[in-house]
Amino acid sequence: MTRTAPSEAAGTPAKEPATGAATRRLPLVLVTGLSGAGHTTALKTLEDIGYEAVDNLPLPLLDRLAEAGGSGIARPVAIGVDSRTRDFSAAALGEALDRLLADPTIAVRLLFLTAADEVIRRRFTETRRRHPLALDRPVEDGIRQERDLLEPVRARADLVVDTSELAIGDLRHLLTGHFALAERPAPTVTVMSFSYRRGLPREADLVFDTRFLANPHYEPALRALSGGDAAVQRFIEHDPGFAPFIASLENLVMPLLPRFEREGKSYLTIAVGCTGGRHRSVFVAERLAALLRGRGRQVSLRHRDVGLEEAAREAAAPGNAGRAAGSATRRD
Repeated sequence: MTRTAPSEAAGTPAKEPATGAATRRLPLVLVTGLSGAGHTTALKTLEDIGYEAVDNLPLPLLDRLAEAGGSGIARPVAIGVDSRTRDFSAAALGEALDRLLADPTIAVRLLFLTAADEVIRRRFTETRRRHPLALDRPVEDGIRQERDLLEPVRARADLVVDTSELAIGDLRHLLTGHFALAERPAPTVTVMSFSYRRGLPREADLVFDTRFLANPHYEPALRALSGGDAAVQRFIEHDPGFAPFIASLENLVMPLLPRFEREGKSYLTIAVGCTGGRHRSVFVAERLAALLRGRGRQVSLRHRDVGLEEAAREAAAPGNAGRAAGSATRRD
């Protein structure tokens, strides 16, 4: 299944023409979105990869930058503009964005960060910060007000990233893939396994379901192992549907990569799921990653849910602690 703009994290640089001239335009990334969704991490990441980062820039100064055009920018810039900004409004930001987009010397992209209400509420609670739009009211009120306020901005975003289930390292990796300054790099591909019981990965661009394959979970000798173990791999390979599926998967994915590259997409996440995210999806993800590397692609491999269900069972029944989890925590 192809997921363009998946529950939030796909996005292509639609405003940047796929021509050689585009690489000569100075990049400017406007970072906005919901408070608590990861602005600080996003700006720090962009700074680390070569952008000059400015946070909470007043809109009048953004207007001055727009009026100055390319003469006001000497290097790639990332600017944080959100509801904390003095006199902020979605309309005013949209007008400044229009002026920046009209400048042929600047390659402007709008990054919008979001997260589930409960995740944002928890983050504010853990840090004991007050929401900028609800200083004397419950955090929930501020979240609702800000979501409504920023909806027109989100509708214009080149890239929407939902950080609800992203660790800081994953967010940094994703943003580095999308905003790297190298000229026309080959897309960075992440292949990840996941459990359908824990939901689809929000950052996935392509999703493949392996639940039709024979399930090692029902084999007592294999249940405690993972798809990274040879015994599990042999069991799955014995399924007559496995070989044609892998061949079809390779034939589907490989022609797509150069198309994504031509569209300017620099980061692609392929998610492979099964029921528990432990056996079939892990093995297929590892096999797909190996095939892509064999074709010269830069690939990172991540197993999102391996070990999580076992940890939950151990927490619920301490007497079961110590079950064979060693092979279940295998990482690339």
